[in-house]
This record gives sequence, C-alpha cells and structure tokens, in this order.
Amino acid sequence: MEQQNDRTLYDERQDLQLRQLLGAQDDLWRLFRIMAEFVEGFSTMSKHQNLVSVFGSARTQPGTLYYEMAVEVSKELVKRGFNVLTGGGPGIMEAGNKGAREQGGGSIGVAIELPFEEAMNQFVDKKKSITFRHFFVRKVMFVKYAHGFVVLPGGFGTLDEFFEAITLIQTHKTRPFPVVLMGKEYWHGLVEWISSKVLKTGMISSKDLDLFRLTDDPIEAADIVSEFYKKHHVVTNF
Repeated sequence: MEQQNDRTLYDERQDLQLRQLLGAQDDLWRLFRIMAEFVEGFSTMSKHQNLVSVFGSARTQPGTLYYEMAVEVSKELVKRGFNVLTGGGPGIMEAGNKGAREQGGGSIGVAIELPFEEAMNQFVDKKKSITFRHFFVRKVMFVKYAHGFVVLPGGFGTLDEFFEAITLIQTHKTRPFPVVLMGKEYWHGLVEWISSKVLKTGMISSKDLDLFRLTDDPIEAADIVSEFYKKHHVVTNF
C-alpha cells in the first residue's frame, strides 16, 4: 500500500528555518575560531620588532640562485638591525629563515596549514612563531607587523602578497613601507607589462611605479629598507 505524504507547507517551512538556523550557528562558530586566530596572532606578533618579510616560492631548492639570494639578503637585513619574517615553509621561506638564523637575528615564521607542506622549516624560532588555518588572517599579520617586503621569485601566493602590499600602500590603507623585488630576470616581464600596458592604458599613475624597487643585489635590497627607515619611524601598520 502506497504511503501517503501528509507533510504540510508549514512543515516544509519549519524544516527550511531549522536548516538556516543550523547554518547560521556554523557560521557563528567559524567566526569565533577566526577571532581566536586573530587574538593569538596579535598576541604573538606584537612581541617582535623591526620585522621584514621575505617572500618567494616554497618550491625553490637549496643551492639554487634565488635560494642563496634569499639567504644573503636576510643576512644583510639582520646586519642592519632587522629581523626576518617568512611564511615559515620550505623554499625561499626556509632560505630567509636560514639567513636570519645564521646571522644571529630573529627568524620568525607565520605558517599555514596545508596538506602538501610542512608547517615550519627547521630554521624558524618556533617558540616565537605561529601556524594559521586561514590565509587571510595570516596575510594580516604580514602587513600589520612587517616593516618591509622583500619579494623573490614565486607563484600565485607570492604575486598575491606583492600586489596586496602595493595596493594597500597606493590606496593609503596602510603606512608606506619599502617593497623590493629581487630577481630581475624573473620579474622583468611583469614589470615591463605594468609599465607598457597598465600604465599606458591609464590604469595606474606614473608615481605608482615608485611603490617598489627591483634589484639582484642583497646589499642594495637591504640598504633600500634601511635607508627608508632613516627618514621614517618604524611603526606597526594600521
């Protein structure tokens, strides 16, 4: 015998409201977890001073040109009184932490939980570092507590950090800070495109090209950061 469906429109509305309520509760708990990450991040990162972020690909191997470039620029930054902040992972991040550690400076990592990367490389001062679940929380820590960006060759994540930094400076959503691209051959095409296409079509102004510098010299890169702070106070952004 066929079972008769005696559910009313009222029952269906009640089910819909219940599903919406459960979804809202999930979002509220997610909000609390995000807030907890921010609180832990602010508490940890506020203890550090004179941080400069070193960015680049997690795929860069030890002994290669850009890995060694990251090691050397980090050493030069430490010589000038800065500490090094990276994403805490392998590749360029590892190289940045290695240079800072070898030169006796602070070697800080703000890692991200990923299924295909180790949480922290061996050169990070682990008691002074932190691992995040959400990319956007981690990115806030880079911009809020770093007083300069040194950007070596990398993929989408590196490009994301570079463009976010110069966008925030351009729009005055953060205090100005030095941004240095290292690896002229790697970045040449991008910089040329920005100059020949983005600028020429009026999408940016000519002064926006001054938001970053390009060099292959670790000493020059560290000097760019150091010279900037001979004219500006080192302060926490926003």
